[in-house]
Amino acid sequence: MGRLEGKTAIITGGAQGIGRAYCLRFAEEGANVACVDLRIEQANDVAKEINDSAATGRAIALEVDITSEQECASMAEEVEREFGSIDCLINNAALYYDQDIMDQSIDYLRKVLEINLVGQLICARSVLPAMKRQQSGSIINIASTAAYPLPLPPMPFETFSTNAYGLSKSGMIYMTKMMSRQAGQDGIRVNAIAPGVTMSEATKKVVPQFALDGLKAGSPLGSTLEPEDLTGTAVYLACEDSRLMTGQTLVVDAGVWLNG
Repeated sequence: MGRLEGKTAIITGGAQGIGRAYCLRFAEEGANVACVDLRIEQANDVAKEINDSAATGRAIALEVDITSEQECASMAEEVEREFGSIDCLINNAALYYDQDIMDQSIDYLRKVLEINLVGQLICARSVLPAMKRQQSGSIINIASTAAYPLPLPPMPFETFSTNAYGLSKSGMIYMTKMMSRQAGQDGIRVNAIAPGVTMSEATKKVVPQFALDGLKAGSPLGSTLEPEDLTGTAVYLACEDSRLMTGQTLVVDAGVWLNG
């Protein structure tokens, strides 16, 4: 029997990359999974893969804009109606695959924060009523080691960079602490995972090879991560093994940043 047998998890950004890996692993551990993504055809493929496999958990796919309060509320209602509970939310959806690191405009910063930070808050709020009724639940926010700036030497610059992605993920870490203090009285735990460079489709598209090589060389373990390398940490935070852990951010990065 898996560690999540009989539980229900909503996983946003579940259609590809790390999100897909979370969906598959949670189903293997016995959880029913709602694979949430705007890429609904790919999300349907993930749900079908789970339902056609030997996994004990079942899956559905939902097309949801996480920046829409109405759509997220409808998502929570549908998942609870389908599976009877909402035991875990993995706040994984983010603007990463489609990010433009050269765009340093304030308008682009607003776009990234709207998806990567405000959208996560909206998703968390949408599952809160169900979790409060149950007096239990685990919210797992996906941050990033991009929240921890590297100590780079001074360089000439014309104005301050927005560092939009890192700023959004730094906000996720703060939001995790804030949520955990508010939700604990209802038996709801809130933690975060801060992955290092993970060889998803998005990373291969966005991060230059020389940067990947440098990060790998800087790892004490001599490695970058694969999406599957993050799933065990998520299962741990979702199951009873971590029942007294809340407000924490677990860095999983092969030791590159050496942050605790």
